[in-house]
Amino acid sequence: MKTLRTLFFFFLSLVLPALALAGVNIEHWTTASGARVYFVAAPQLPILDVQMDFAAGEMLVAPDRAGLAGLTQGLLDSGAAGLDEEQIAGRLVDSGAQLGGSVDSDRASVTLRTLTSQPERDAALDLLVAVVSAPTFPADILQREKTRSIAALREGDTRPEVIAAKRFAAAIYPGHPYGISPTVASVDAISRDDVLNFYRQHYAAKTAVVSIIGAISRAEAEAIATRLTANLPAGAAATPLPAVRQPARQIIKIPHPAAQSHVLIGLPAVRRGDPDYFPLLVGNYSLGGGGFVSRLMQEVREKRGYAYSVQSYFAPRLQQGPFEIGLQTRRDQADAALKVVNEVLDGFIATGPTAKELAAAKQNLVSGFALRMDSNAKLLGYLSLIGYYQLPLTYLDDFPARVEAVTAAQVKAAFVRHVKPENLVTVVVAAD
Repeated sequence: MKTLRTLFFFFLSLVLPALALAGVNIEHWTTASGARVYFVAAPQLPILDVQMDFAAGEMLVAPDRAGLAGLTQGLLDSGAAGLDEEQIAGRLVDSGAQLGGSVDSDRASVTLRTLTSQPERDAALDLLVAVVSAPTFPADILQREKTRSIAALREGDTRPEVIAAKRFAAAIYPGHPYGISPTVASVDAISRDDVLNFYRQHYAAKTAVVSIIGAISRAEAEAIATRLTANLPAGAAATPLPAVRQPARQIIKIPHPAAQSHVLIGLPAVRRGDPDYFPLLVGNYSLGGGGFVSRLMQEVREKRGYAYSVQSYFAPRLQQGPFEIGLQTRRDQADAALKVVNEVLDGFIATGPTAKELAAAKQNLVSGFALRMDSNAKLLGYLSLIGYYQLPLTYLDDFPARVEAVTAAQVKAAFVRHVKPENLVTVVVAAD
């Protein structure tokens, strides 16, 4: 019954706002082991959220082992410090904690949510220490996960949206790790030694970022950060990455029997922390990020009925992340839809947003920002973003003012600098 009550309370805490947006006080320090720590005290709920980020993303993997970063992160809780995966799962249930994680091109993350009561918190933190500091990577579980990954890859390679995404990434990032996707061959080639070496090289304290939010004191947060990073691997020297180079403008058409064409248009555009990010963010709301009020939706869907949905976005990374426009349309009208998209994009780059569009974009982005920050879990995502990409500690408090300060001229100039038509790549899967 105690465990059931704990889990019930834990579930309730997921949907309750934990921290007001205004005045987020982020404290920052570096541990003796070199890890950067970011902490927000949130006494409203007896919950502790922790995220550990490592420079262990897919961009650090050789092409013939693509998928290694994801497998390594996914296997952390398959066995650690004398515990097998069932024992780890059982202890998480007993303590009412949740362990998770993710991998993208830049980083690998491990997250923990637990109650702040001493027995539950200590038990949960012990497990987190074990999985990040002493994973065993059992060979049989590695083989099981490789089999699952290969099955998923084979299934995905039949789907037009997956084919489009992979071909698009390869085309806009020629010769760069951002353009590499896992294949059946690359995953099949991954050995346990590959996983162990990748872990030892990249799950290091000196490159780790620890984000902590919860009803604890600064002294407790310092002790937790030290505990989490004290026994991490020494790591290897950072490997220089090749610079992103812009692709040549091209249209790639890929045959597929699907009834609808899947269309992606874009190029490498903006790094995380670039001064142009806010003008691009505001401008993109008017172009294709604002749903039914965006130009692309109005011209492609509302006026012509070419697509149910069309959208655009910027995804900043350590190096230039992509700008992307995506839509699906009947294959017999794909060329007409693409023509309209290009006309809208060219017109927006040439003129920028109208005064009405600019005002609507600012209002939506500012008024909606608080809803993206109304829980500890959501705030943790921003805190880890600030920490990993070393953004200003005042980033959250500054966000509304930075948006409000954007001018139409700044939007136009930023799009001219970052979205050059001569570098746009178009991929159409299920093309006639």
